[in-house]
Amino acid sequence: MTIIEIVITLSLIAIITALGLVALNPGGQLAGARNSQRSLHLTGIMNGIRQNMAETSGGGFTCAAGTIPATTTKMAVGGGNYDIGPCLTPTYLPVLPFDPKTASAHFNSVTDYDTGYTIVRNASTGVVTLAAPSAEQGKTITLAR
Repeated sequence: MTIIEIVITLSLIAIITALGLVALNPGGQLAGARNSQRSLHLTGIMNGIRQNMAETSGGGFTCAAGTIPATTTKMAVGGGNYDIGPCLTPTYLPVLPFDPKTASAHFNSVTDYDTGYTIVRNASTGVVTLAAPSAEQGKTITLAR
């Protein structure tokens, strides 16, 4: 084999590999998978809220943290947040789901967690809306019921 044949072969391999990476877009695939996970997390949290409401005689959500806030609030422990963890875990959810990419999001216990998700209740209609503010690829992930 000559040097020219080797260079041409390596060039073709590099071009095919580059085209394959562009076509597969692994970064986009992973971001899409994380967005799907966020949607499933919001569905799980909403199902826990709905189960809590179904067990309440008045049909409202009962929680030691009080009623679901009428302004968008992060679901986490600490001041300025809505501490929903003890109201859902472990009765309705074994663990509280949290955003897969947000650096501060975690769940260690009902006294140490940050979901990275937000909650709000429309005061006039009673509709509860959950959102994943860190959704990727320009997506808006919300769930309202």
